[in-house]
Amino acid sequence: MTASAVAGPAERRDRPWALSRGATVERGGVRFAVWAPWARTVAVRLHDEAGAAVGEHPMELRGDGVFEARVAGVAAGADYRFVLDGERAVADPVSRWQPQDVFGPSRVVDPQAYAWRDHGWRGVEMADLVLYELHVGTFSDEGTFDGVIPHLAGLRDLGVTAIELMPVAEFPGGRNWGYDGAHLYAPESAYGGPEGLRRLVDAAHAEGLAVLLDVVYNHTGPEGSVLQEYGPYFIDKYRTPWGGGPNTDGPDSDEVRRFIIDNALYWVTEYHVDGLRLDATDQIHDFSARHILEELASAVHAQADALGRRILVIAETALNDPRWVRPRERGGFGMDGQWLDDFHHALRTALTNERGGYYGDYDGVASLAKSLTDRYVYDGRHSAHWRRRRGQPATDVPTSHFVAFAQNHDQVGNRARGERLPELTSFEQRKLAAATLLLSPFVPLLFMGEEYGEANPFLYFVSHLSPELVEAVRKGRREEFAAFVWEGEVPDPADEATFARCRLDRAAQHRPGHRELYALHRALLWLRRETAVLRPGGTEPAVAHDAAAGWVVLGWAHPEAPHVAVLNFAAEPRDVPLGVTLAGTWRLVLSTDDAAFGGEGRAPATLDVTEPARAVVPAPPHSAALYRLEA
Repeated sequence: MTASAVAGPAERRDRPWALSRGATVERGGVRFAVWAPWARTVAVRLHDEAGAAVGEHPMELRGDGVFEARVAGVAAGADYRFVLDGERAVADPVSRWQPQDVFGPSRVVDPQAYAWRDHGWRGVEMADLVLYELHVGTFSDEGTFDGVIPHLAGLRDLGVTAIELMPVAEFPGGRNWGYDGAHLYAPESAYGGPEGLRRLVDAAHAEGLAVLLDVVYNHTGPEGSVLQEYGPYFIDKYRTPWGGGPNTDGPDSDEVRRFIIDNALYWVTEYHVDGLRLDATDQIHDFSARHILEELASAVHAQADALGRRILVIAETALNDPRWVRPRERGGFGMDGQWLDDFHHALRTALTNERGGYYGDYDGVASLAKSLTDRYVYDGRHSAHWRRRRGQPATDVPTSHFVAFAQNHDQVGNRARGERLPELTSFEQRKLAAATLLLSPFVPLLFMGEEYGEANPFLYFVSHLSPELVEAVRKGRREEFAAFVWEGEVPDPADEATFARCRLDRAAQHRPGHRELYALHRALLWLRRETAVLRPGGTEPAVAHDAAAGWVVLGWAHPEAPHVAVLNFAAEPRDVPLGVTLAGTWRLVLSTDDAAFGGEGRAPATLDVTEPARAVVPAPPHSAALYRLEA
């Protein structure tokens, strides 16, 4: 099978997909191609190492606004710009590398030059994912792709099966979350550029870890993007929080769709990435007969077949719409997964009773029980925060299609002071949060450092080059937090000290409290891996709860491996009804109150159940325990 790409000529399946725009190294030279419908003439200008122009070559209009030229004697490593109408010299919109930052020239890269070692790698199934989200710049002291590599073995030992990189497309300066990417094909030069990313992916595969990449197609950053120099990549027909939306269905949209879908195929093909997390897909509007998200998922899966690997497409969306993950034959987009914000919000309110902003829509334990049962808390119900009905039912979609989390970059970094759970909860509550997530029926995601209770904040930071833009960001952050009634000054996003505060404090992992939390995460993750009934998408647990008493019970009635989990969110001990239907001896598998995890060992080691309907278990405050019926 060969891979599909996009509508029109790129849809043909007579050859595997390969990137045909930008700079392509060929025998004896480089072929340059660019879509520039707003230009009358285009030339490629070459630069020497000092940045001086060393030659200019006219490009020929081939039709549909695409200009091409083959320049002999040019090789990988050459720098170039495209000159539009003899006046404006700008970077390639499909630049594979921007070594001199967003306003510098593009550099020719030969993707065939890297000698990959991962020939036997085949990827990871969605249900087997344990995701570990990390920001390359703050994950290690080096702040680079290479700086991640020494920590991969430790993540594998923890029980992680995939790392998920926050966006790495070239952004202005050296400090950014990544959602201000200006050159969507160029791995960030401050992180190590194309070769650094290839080394990281290769090393991850050698450790048995998949690599997912967060990509942004709903906007480009406000500084350094060249797309609007070339053509109508964005249009005002669809407004987003960042300006005009991508031109997915307007005039000249075929090449814009191609640009987006080619980018997805580029990462999974040239960088061997195992999956993509699509940012804010609810901000990608499309009234075409075939939505671009469906087309993108289809193209990626076709390329996966051609490459002989499992490649995943996971969406972030605020719509609570299962269409994203329903199969195409049932009218869905056919994506593999979707972030489940409702689980996070419900868990957060169950732990902290926070009610500011969108948290006001959630009722703690009651909302958590609904999410554990129905995926969405808002599945057609009216939302006071959104001031309208939100979502639709999703119980027909397997739980393996939903990614749940107790923390992530958004839910930490989009707080005024970037507080993680250690600043908001007790030690026992953090252990309860870990157990709730890792015993849930969903695919779990950990945010870097969560496994040992990282206390350093994760703040919003930028290094924009324009003083006016920096001031606009400062003002926007202050206004954004008004609805949450958070007090105090918002840390300056442009201050390098703000960025430095976000680096992980790895020494904390070995301190009291932190090492026990790490041990709990490791035990839960390996238990999850070794216990088939806990695998997402299989036997779903029955869920019972008492909102007033503050407990939730999950029961797996699998005939070969009955399990029950008791989650007590109350600050007092509770006698919790087990809700089991089988008599016998139920043996403790794991308790967050175990001494090995810094607890007092108060959970009963066994429960001798003779009358299932009347069986109860004493649950310590803020604790979780998992029991299994002995054979």
